[in-house]
Amino acid sequence: MEGSALLVASWNVNSIRARLERVTAWLDRQRPDVLCLQETKVTDEAFPAETFGAFGYESTVFGQKSYNGVAILSRLPVEGVTRGMDDSEEDSSARLLGGNVGGARIYSVYVPNGQVVGSEAWEFKLRWLARLKSYLLLHHRPDERVVLCGDFNIAPEERDVYNPQFWKSTVLFHPIVREALTDLSSFGLVDTFRLHNEAGGLYSWWDYRAMAFPRNLGLRIDLMLATRGLAPQCSAASIDREARKGTGASDHAPILARFEL
Repeated sequence: MEGSALLVASWNVNSIRARLERVTAWLDRQRPDVLCLQETKVTDEAFPAETFGAFGYESTVFGQKSYNGVAILSRLPVEGVTRGMDDSEEDSSARLLGGNVGGARIYSVYVPNGQVVGSEAWEFKLRWLARLKSYLLLHHRPDERVVLCGDFNIAPEERDVYNPQFWKSTVLFHPIVREALTDLSSFGLVDTFRLHNEAGGLYSWWDYRAMAFPRNLGLRIDLMLATRGLAPQCSAASIDREARKGTGASDHAPILARFEL
């Protein structure tokens, strides 16, 4: 695929069955080469692969009933598929799916939320991020073309949060989890959105409550992190805020990045 562009998107759909019509309509409008999904909340057998096939997308899935679940929809062949982190920790959650697409290694990532700071879920989140870094160190080099797309459940900086003072005590913006994200990124990962967008107040997630979306009370917790070997080829990155509008929307907006390969 040398000499061509690869448009990669990512979207936490908060149930693919509840959001199927929205996702197919968005695919028909935007036509990304790859769409990584999170929180599909269906088993592999129940994933609507035939529906996406009618739109020209091959489905690669790693799901479970009612919770979690990640997928990669691609207009190009997906090869070398991996599911999970193949380490020694017992983990039944479907949160990491990888495949080779169009000259790059692409991962759909759904980082644990963590629930409450100090809880077992919080500790699991921190361990999961450390495991992900170990996985990268074992399987990749920073000079390779690798991109991690998904819901990281972490806002990296104050400009990514509408009220930093409030959110710094929560699992989405606590200094400890932000440090864990910094440690993960030290592998050699670059936040592609910030290569092209410096302003604050640009978010990817808004709570369903308190009119958060129309008031733009959001956080940027959906990220597309590219290795140093791929980031220089990122020519554009954006958040499709329009896709968050209307009734029946996911609480997340899709994110996109274009890579000139």
